[in-house]
Amino acid sequence: MSVFSSPNKSKICLPHKSSSSKGIFLGDNPFRFPTPLLLAQLSLCSFFAAVLQFVLLPLGETVFAAQILAGILLGPAVMGKIHQFQDLVYPSESSYIGETFSIFGVMLFLFIVGVKTDLNFLRQPGRKAVAIGICTFIVPLALNLLLALIVRHSVAMDPNLHKSLLWVASFQSLSSFHVIVCLLADLNLLNSEIGRLAISSSIISGTCSWFLAMIIFTAKQSMEGSKQDTLLLLFFFVACMLITVIYVLRPLMFWMIRQTTNHKAIRESYVIAVFLMILGCAMFGEIMGQHFLFGPIILGMAVPDGPPLGSALLTKLECIVSSVLVPVYFVISGARIDFSLMHSRNVAIIELLAFLGFLWKAVGAMLPSLYCRMPLSDSLYLGLIMSGQGIMDVLVFERARQLDLISPESYSIMVLSAVLFTGIMTPIVKFSYMPSRRYAAYKRRTIQHSAPHAELRMLACIHYQDQTPSILNLLEASNPTSKSPICLYVIHLVELTGRAAPLFVAHHPGGRSTSHLNQSDHIVNAFRIYEQQRHGNLMVYPFTAISPYASMHDDVCALALEKWVSIVILPFHTFQTIQGTEGSANSIRAVNRNILKMAPCSVGVFVDRDTQNSEAPLSASPDLFSIGVIFLGGQDDREALAYASRMAKHPNVSLRVVHFTVPSNNQSYSSEQEHDIIMIKEFMNANGKNELCVYQEEVVKDSVGVVTVIHKVENCFDLILVGRHHAKDSPLLVGLKEWNEFPELGFIGDMLASSDSNCKVSVLVVQQQACVDGNLLDTPEYILEQHSSAIVDMPLSLVK
Repeated sequence: MSVFSSPNKSKICLPHKSSSSKGIFLGDNPFRFPTPLLLAQLSLCSFFAAVLQFVLLPLGETVFAAQILAGILLGPAVMGKIHQFQDLVYPSESSYIGETFSIFGVMLFLFIVGVKTDLNFLRQPGRKAVAIGICTFIVPLALNLLLALIVRHSVAMDPNLHKSLLWVASFQSLSSFHVIVCLLADLNLLNSEIGRLAISSSIISGTCSWFLAMIIFTAKQSMEGSKQDTLLLLFFFVACMLITVIYVLRPLMFWMIRQTTNHKAIRESYVIAVFLMILGCAMFGEIMGQHFLFGPIILGMAVPDGPPLGSALLTKLECIVSSVLVPVYFVISGARIDFSLMHSRNVAIIELLAFLGFLWKAVGAMLPSLYCRMPLSDSLYLGLIMSGQGIMDVLVFERARQLDLISPESYSIMVLSAVLFTGIMTPIVKFSYMPSRRYAAYKRRTIQHSAPHAELRMLACIHYQDQTPSILNLLEASNPTSKSPICLYVIHLVELTGRAAPLFVAHHPGGRSTSHLNQSDHIVNAFRIYEQQRHGNLMVYPFTAISPYASMHDDVCALALEKWVSIVILPFHTFQTIQGTEGSANSIRAVNRNILKMAPCSVGVFVDRDTQNSEAPLSASPDLFSIGVIFLGGQDDREALAYASRMAKHPNVSLRVVHFTVPSNNQSYSSEQEHDIIMIKEFMNANGKNELCVYQEEVVKDSVGVVTVIHKVENCFDLILVGRHHAKDSPLLVGLKEWNEFPELGFIGDMLASSDSNCKVSVLVVQQQACVDGNLLDTPEYILEQHSSAIVDMPLSLVK
């Protein structure tokens, strides 16, 4: 028997009912039992949220908009059934079963948000970010409160709204760091210039907003108590929790990290210990009168971000929380939205405050940006981003409703306003703001057009430590000398895990390292040692970029533009490790393709096939390093030849250029062919006296002849250079398009790098700078100037 107390203190006895169904074959209706209902609720919430994300994300909407919309549409139906079930089975005032799951999910979600928050931004955020953050907090708060006071005294309204209007205006003016970061991630703008500024600014505004909300909620709770000095006691216990987390739990987590050796996963017992800390902090918050979410937020901020602890916690929690538990919370939040409570006058007043709160945030962000001479368009986009709302705002609205600071009607309208304005703003930003415009170079940045004895600036990208030796050998083959030194920028690209904001670190000699940069230190040390061995012929500037793969190209392109780099070297996404196994990552391939599309300079994709033998320095090897160039014509082949011409000056390098031509009696040449011939002649003039340089002309009729010749000579080299694209409409390429597995390598590069190929040598596929100031290089405005030397009409002879 189950015994329940009714409101008039009488007791009701009901027969005990099992929580699990015996099944439809034994006559039970599964949906009249708690367990099947719970599973159905979880499944429907997750599935419907996933479907809406699949539909809305390509349209520019955010994950928040998709999930809250799923909650609004699904909430009344799902929670209505649960409510009906409870009335029949459990006529008590206990919480919904699904709501219990949602509460647990929100607790873990806010813990994740604390873990991802990088408080280091508060130490040196920059004057511009501080000004924008403070203005984004003060301007909307002051103007919205002023407007609310005016409306209260001039417009007739419902008494409940009149009482809560100032709170509505205040909560509509708050902002959140996590909301801005999630918005930037959905828009793929985390690494953009505006994205980094928005992250630094939102840390300031979000911290101020969070403290204001905490003070308001704590003060409201203290007023409801019958004892005196309740407010002081609440703040005392808050201080006790902060001290415990900072001086007890945080040092304990650092001890866990020290016990974890490099490149090893953190122990399962440590993860369980952190989970117990989460539950303990939540329980302590409830005991002392704070919301149960307060403790996990504080603990999450104390967790060291990044690997090994922060990333391990996120790996275990983030997927299940964001995909299952958070959608349940949004469904429950959507079920609380009651359209029948909304009156047109109240809707108009709250929507006015919501819209102007959105507008004041944008103005607050734009004013200091314009004062700092940021372009008007960039200031506008920054203001729109800083005005975004998300799950943290819904949580604040929900807490305010629980404390009767706002009415259920105001809560419903405020949640709908957050969805409406954020849903309108994000597609505008996504489809109109193009961060790649800032990568547009206004001058040629290629090896071909560099001065013969000028410093060559290169940027090498490294994803894994195993790729370091082969990049060093390629650098050695590039022949840094005192007359033509090399300035090398090395960027270690690391996937963003365990933190919300991307990180870009410049490694200075003698600088301090952190736990998440240990692997970078090994890479940096290798290049530092090589720099010392070159005695001033080479300068190395290492960086580490921790960012999501979707926007990782922004770091590379921005650095290439800022440092006036002539060529970026990218490792091919399929690579050979030192152990001899092949690794592949489609995400790295996507990064490479984005860089090829947006880079402000030339790009080389390096297919390494010689990692196992690359430990010995090139200059110390007794054998010549043999390089081959496959030349079919076109600007990319000319760039590859220009790079190889520089390598040919190395004393331990032998070079052979294989030039493919078609038989023709026509002595007239196209503009592209004229440039090819000029380039060949320049190469011959520069290397005519070098016995280690050989020019070989092959006359072939079609692609079959090209493939035949390449297969004969491909394994005669240690490295092959080839252009990504070749002369347009060349008969030598007919038939090769059907076999192009990796378009980023071009037709010939793909043939050489294919796993089906017998080619066992490394390949460097070169793409010359694609555009200048947004215009393609092969347009008439950017055709190469004619050299003063005459073009020889007859084919170049074979040189041995």
